[in-house]
Amino acid sequence: MMRKILAALLIGLVVPLTGAAYAQVGYQPPNMQPVIPYPTAPAPIPPPRIEVPVVPQMSNPPPFALQNTTPGLVEQGVPPKQVLKSRRRNSYSDRVARCLDEAAALGYGPNGRAAYSRSCANQ
Repeated sequence: MMRKILAALLIGLVVPLTGAAYAQVGYQPPNMQPVIPYPTAPAPIPPPRIEVPVVPQMSNPPPFALQNTTPGLVEQGVPPKQVLKSRRRNSYSDRVARCLDEAAALGYGPNGRAAYSRSCANQ
């Protein structure tokens, strides 16, 4: 029994001195380079800045110069002259179809629709 205790004591004193457990003790031999830690990750790129556009207000219309006008024809502060064009007339068949729809909406029967569409399309 004495031999077992002496062997355990001898192993307990000799093993740390042999260098078998350098990593556990924290000791570095003088010929080893120090360990350089990995660099940390760079900071993340911030997201782009979102700017809210200015909402036009109904009580504050744009100046007359910025309105949709033809350049060169408009003087500053003077509204352009209004040109009225005659609207092109729809074809006869388009007018008859529209008049038949109107007569049906008014609740006319077949004979009433025919009379209504004739007088309506010829106007």
